[in-house]
Amino acid sequence: MPLFTDCVPDLPEVLPRDRDRLAREVSDGLEYGSAPERVPALHKIEVAGDPARPGPARSCRIVAWNAERCRTPRAAAAMLAPLGAAAWLLTELDVGMARSGQSHTARELAKHWGAGFAFAVEFLELGLGGANEQEEHAGKENEVGYHGAAILSPHALERPAVVRLDTGGDWWDGQRGEKRVGGRIAVLATLEVAGTPVTLASVHLENHAGPERRDTQTAALLDAIDAYAPAQPALLGGDFNTHGLSLAALEDREQLARELRDDPNRLRSPIAHEPLFQRLERADFDVEQSNCVATSTQRTPDGRGSLHLDWFFTRGLETSAPAVVAALDPDTGETLSDHEALVVTIAPAPR
Repeated sequence: MPLFTDCVPDLPEVLPRDRDRLAREVSDGLEYGSAPERVPALHKIEVAGDPARPGPARSCRIVAWNAERCRTPRAAAAMLAPLGAAAWLLTELDVGMARSGQSHTARELAKHWGAGFAFAVEFLELGLGGANEQEEHAGKENEVGYHGAAILSPHALERPAVVRLDTGGDWWDGQRGEKRVGGRIAVLATLEVAGTPVTLASVHLENHAGPERRDTQTAALLDAIDAYAPAQPALLGGDFNTHGLSLAALEDREQLARELRDDPNRLRSPIAHEPLFQRLERADFDVEQSNCVATSTQRTPDGRGSLHLDWFFTRGLETSAPAVVAALDPDTGETLSDHEALVVTIAPAPR
């Protein structure tokens, strides 16, 4: 998959009339075709801030979190700030979406933390979001309509890049409940830790697909990392959507019951059911020492609550103190995301 390295201070926006035209094309049944070429932001990275603080002198903490739109950046910043991270790997961040108050959520978080950031667009949203969001925000319009991922840090982030992990336009026709231009991504950057450059990747894999598709996306990610910096230690963190099934199978109660009879722990412990784990192991990435392996990471309103979707994978690093942190507003106790946050401490491995 292509690795895009064009850094800009502000992402080019798609004018409302052009977004409307794209939405009409979807409704008219036109093919995905050249739609991505009409969204230049899909091939750029917005980079802001130039923190003068040098990289950590010894070990440091890294946070990964699917912020689920990051509807309340102030509360999210307050929740994550006490973790004392050197970098935050965040997914599902909005820019100019009605559902999140039209905020540039990465920028808002960076302000609260005194950090810089590298943000890339996963999707240009052609509507208000999922079914619940369409109902809640009916009659409103998105000012920008971007949804994506970022790496934030108070330290210098070098060589930001974005990897587009698929380009098939699976979300184009609205059959998944949303009309979007784009596809899953990983945002890359280099952070110097104890004098050693470390590749960081904020990763989001497809939830509607099955394990084989996620494995294919992981292969594309590894190819990109090899092209980006083949010899560097690396940490991949984010929402890998490892539910061990397709989303359709996960939501089919009868099929899910059959799968759970065969393996009652498969949702909480999906390693045996997702080939991406074996692929990453072959590429010398560790999972056991970097995660609370048997702990769920997604909170679900239906009480299912046993999915382990979010992971760290590390190569060439010593890791310690992995933890799962509840995504709750520290002032009100309200849920900030359907995903919990992950934390791990890293240091370069002795050579």
